[in-house]
Amino acid sequence: MNKDLIKKSKFLSKIWRHDAAAAGVVLDKNGWVSVKDILHNCKLKMVELESIVDNNDKKRFEFDQHKMRIRARQGHSIEVDVELKEVVPTEDLFHGTANEVADIIKLEGIKKQSRNHVHLTKDAVTAIIVGSRHGVPIVFRVNAPQMVNDGFKFYLSNNGVYLTDYIPPVYISVEYFKR
Repeated sequence: MNKDLIKKSKFLSKIWRHDAAAAGVVLDKNGWVSVKDILHNCKLKMVELESIVDNNDKKRFEFDQHKMRIRARQGHSIEVDVELKEVVPTEDLFHGTANEVADIIKLEGIKKQSRNHVHLTKDAVTAIIVGSRHGVPIVFRVNAPQMVNDGFKFYLSNNGVYLTDYIPPVYISVEYFKR
């Protein structure tokens, strides 16, 4: 994706997940917004919007089946119901973040902060990449099967990101840490 489309993609990510009013668009209760409104208010062409959706490395966005509406799949700080599917992970999951917050996480667990959920992945490599976006990465291994046994719920977004509300420290161990 070229630099201009990357910039537009980041802007769209911000409005769909955090501040729709900034672009003068309205999200419905499930996070959908009219493609027509996005094209008009954000001064985009349909081919640009399709490229942003198709080429986003995290597959953050999705069209409805008729390409009349579009939304972010997860990562919201605003209240929306993106119709997540509850799942039961059978293997450990991973959370990547910046090493500078490792001590806090070890004491307090992994919190969703301003987002609606904690984000997890099924592989450590993806978590390293995510953690690198925030500084020197650290990856935590999360004992998701034990969490499920203890009553915690997990969800899976349409792009393969696992989500939960909170991960207490007892379920966390360090998987990767760059010195």
